[in-house]
Amino acid sequence: MIVFAAIVPHSPLLIPSIGKTNRDKLQATIAACQEIEQAIYLAKPDSICMIAPHGVRYPDAYSVNLASKYVGSLKQFGDFSTTVSAKSDYLLIDRLQRKLRAEGVPFTLTSNEELDYGFAVPLLLLTAHLPSWKLIPISPSMLDGRAHFEFGQQLKRVLHAESQRVVVIASADLSHKLSPESPTGFSQEGPAFDAAVRESAASNKPESLMALDPATVEGAAQCAYRPISTILGLLDGMNVTSKVLSYESPFGVGYLTVRYDLV
Repeated sequence: MIVFAAIVPHSPLLIPSIGKTNRDKLQATIAACQEIEQAIYLAKPDSICMIAPHGVRYPDAYSVNLASKYVGSLKQFGDFSTTVSAKSDYLLIDRLQRKLRAEGVPFTLTSNEELDYGFAVPLLLLTAHLPSWKLIPISPSMLDGRAHFEFGQQLKRVLHAESQRVVVIASADLSHKLSPESPTGFSQEGPAFDAAVRESAASNKPESLMALDPATVEGAAQCAYRPISTILGLLDGMNVTSKVLSYESPFGVGYLTVRYDLV
């Protein structure tokens, strides 16, 4: 059963060895992640299902990484010592892929013990005190937001029917084009995208996000659209209380943190 869900950013600047003094400008996000870490601890999950955008992506199929174990690192940012390890929930992954395929969902398997930073950063932030847990790492496809919302609904039917306790996390950074100081400069699509995401995430309703035209989604230079569309689909129809814990963009990239408590 699904016992808790959240949206968290995956900026490496949130990690002390990378962010250093820049973390002083991310205190709202850090505090929000600490609150979510505590909520996950209290939820006592058996598994964490994380949807992160930078793994292997297929044009028309969602995927899950099935390996015996996982190790996430920040070596691409010059930090070779900070790592996070996770056990694979291979039995649930197997049941998940069998049930989704039986329903005709385009869903495939990959296998890689190395996790990219889209998984590693949230896991470092959220599992430091979690005594025992397993990971289900999911990557979105290249399909549109509506397709991912429907995928989230299908994912819910499988996970919520399980006896074990599952926390679901969408790992997502919002627009990288919010200001002239942004990594890729400013575009008007950036603020428009972030506003729509914040409205949908706060209300736990997909309308604002689904109403975005493809040009706005593409022009915002973001990696949040599909993971967040998926988690909104997963929570659709469930009795959920949503709370936006933080939103900030000190470096021209939108960082949104939201918790969803199932009641």
